[in-house]
Amino acid sequence: MDKYDLLKRINLLEYHQSLLLKLLSNPKLDFYRLIIEKGITEEEVKGFLRTCDELSMKVLDQKAEGFVYFYPLFSEFLVSLPVNLQVEEVIPACITQHIFESLMLEFEKYI
Repeated sequence: MDKYDLLKRINLLEYHQSLLLKLLSNPKLDFYRLIIEKGITEEEVKGFLRTCDELSMKVLDQKAEGFVYFYPLFSEFLVSLPVNLQVEEVIPACITQHIFESLMLEFEKYI
């Protein structure tokens, strides 16, 4: 194992440790628990959250235009998920933790 791999692992452990500390004070943070269990990196989480932010804005725009079906956006969401995460786990975890709750409630209809 070279220095770069070791540094990546240390960064992952530090990130997961910070999430564990948050879980200690609030055990209902299901999304954080999922991130730790699946070994998701901070960069992957940031990318996921950025995508959710963009999709939330698209849903709002489409609702304003009268759209009621958002399956194309759900498909975009599926493609953006980190490899280790399953949509059936992510959506309920985000709803429980109130992360992009309105978006996840829309997407929940498609699982």
